[in-house]
Amino acid sequence: MSLRDYFSVIKPGIVAGNLISVIGGFFLASRGKVDTTLLLATLTGIALVMASGCVFNNCIDRNLDRKMRRTRNRPMAQRRILLPVAIGYAILLGIAGFAILQRMTNALTVLTVLLGFFIYVGLYSLYMKRHSRFGTWVGSLAGAVPPLAGYCAVHNSFDLGAFMLLTMFCLWQLPHACSIAILNLQDYMAAAIPVLPVSQGVPLAKKRMVGYVAAFTMAALLPVAGHYTGFAYFFTVLILGGYWLYQAWIGRSIVDDRRWARKLFFLSILMIMTVNVMMSVDFRPSSELPYFFHI
Repeated sequence: MSLRDYFSVIKPGIVAGNLISVIGGFFLASRGKVDTTLLLATLTGIALVMASGCVFNNCIDRNLDRKMRRTRNRPMAQRRILLPVAIGYAILLGIAGFAILQRMTNALTVLTVLLGFFIYVGLYSLYMKRHSRFGTWVGSLAGAVPPLAGYCAVHNSFDLGAFMLLTMFCLWQLPHACSIAILNLQDYMAAAIPVLPVSQGVPLAKKRMVGYVAAFTMAALLPVAGHYTGFAYFFTVLILGGYWLYQAWIGRSIVDDRRWARKLFFLSILMIMTVNVMMSVDFRPSSELPYFFHI
C-alpha cells in the first residue's frame, strides 16, 4: 500500500479527461463572462465526486479486474488496499465533493452530479456492466454528466443548451466505448463482460459504430443551429466528424481490428477534446440564444 496506490484508484486520467468536458460546458454557458471562483469550485467538487465514483468502481470491479491483463495489477485487484479502507476513502471523497458543490454552486448542479454518481456506481458498475450489453448506454448517461454539470453550475436551468450537451456526450460515449472493447476484446471476453463486440460480435459492432459516429456528429452540430456556437465551431466539427465517420466506415472491411480500433479510439479522444475547446472559444452572445424550455 502506498500513496501511489491511493492516487491510482481514483483513475486520474478519467477524472482529468472529464474535467475538460466540465470546462467546455461551463464556458458554453458563461459565454465569455467566466466566474473564476465558481469555475474552480465546480471543477474541484466534481473532481472529488468523480474520484469517489472511481474508487467505488475499483471496489466493485476488483474480481473482474483480476481476470483482465490490463487491469489485473490494479491496487484493489492485488489487495494492496483493503476493501473497508477503500470504501471509507471513497465516502470521504464523495462527501467533500458534494459539500463544495452544495456550498458554491446550486441545487440543480448538485442533483445532476448526484444522479450521475448513482448511475455510474449503482446502475452501471453494480449491475449493467456485468449483465447487459446495454450497460454502455447506461454508462453513457453518467459520462454525459460532467459537461452538463458545468453548464448547470453557470446557468442553473435545464434548457435547450443543456439538452444538446446531454445528447452529444451520450452519443459520443458509444463509439468510444466500442473502440475500447474491440481493442481489449480478449480481456472483455475473459471477464465475460457483455459489451457489444463480445455479445454480438465485432462485425456488427463495426457497423453500429458507423451509425453512432454519424449520430454524434449530427448532434454535435446542433449548438450551431441553436445559435449557441458560431461557424468556426461548425466547420471544425464537420471536418473532424466527417473524417471520424470515414474511418469508421472503412473499418467494416479492415482485417486488423485492433489497429483500426486504436485509431478510432484516439480519433474519439481528439473529437471530444476539439468539441470542448471550440465550445469554449466560439460561443454566441446570450442575446442571440433562444430558450425553449426551463425547469
